[in-house]
Amino acid sequence: MSHSTESIPTRQSLLSRLKDWKDQESWRVFFGMYWKLIYHTGIRAGLTDSEAQDLVQETLLSVLKGMSRSQYDSGKGSFKNWLMRLTGWRISDQLRRRDKRLEPARGRAGTSTETATIERVVDPAGLKLETLWEEEWQETLMEAAIHRIKRKVDPKHYQAFDLYVFRKWPVLKVSSTLEISPGKVYLIKHRIQRLIAKEISCLQARGM
Repeated sequence: MSHSTESIPTRQSLLSRLKDWKDQESWRVFFGMYWKLIYHTGIRAGLTDSEAQDLVQETLLSVLKGMSRSQYDSGKGSFKNWLMRLTGWRISDQLRRRDKRLEPARGRAGTSTETATIERVVDPAGLKLETLWEEEWQETLMEAAIHRIKRKVDPKHYQAFDLYVFRKWPVLKVSSTLEISPGKVYLIKHRIQRLIAKEISCLQARGM
């Protein structure tokens, strides 16, 4: 995500460019925006790291094929839900492959213990996947907003915000380390939080 906010395309303009599968820059931007969303959804649905990496590749390949064949129609539903369905189908594919690999072991053992992991996996077609997807979607928005705000504010101010909010340092420790007053730490925190909230709204309006 090396682009500034001003150069980030709206989702609709980006998707229209993805119809040209040779447009490598648009696909690079798309990958940067969405790979973590797909990967983390897969992990939380019960996939291993390698399965989740395959999930990302296969889902993005499905997007490529879908866009080139005009399978995505914004008039029939949101891109967010379309991408979720593609991800859910690819999660199901990964689980079926895992199930087949376990079949010989099941036959030899004569038990169902090998299916324990699979049985704990979120149903890709059910509400739980939608819940995971929404949580990861919001996390993606937050990460993108923070990335952009970090590049806009004073580096020392962002460092104070990061230490206080994300690293949970006591305000006095932040104050003494960065040589700024505790009151200023509080002001920086509230200012950057407002900027992040505004950036998230902006990203949502732009269609991310």
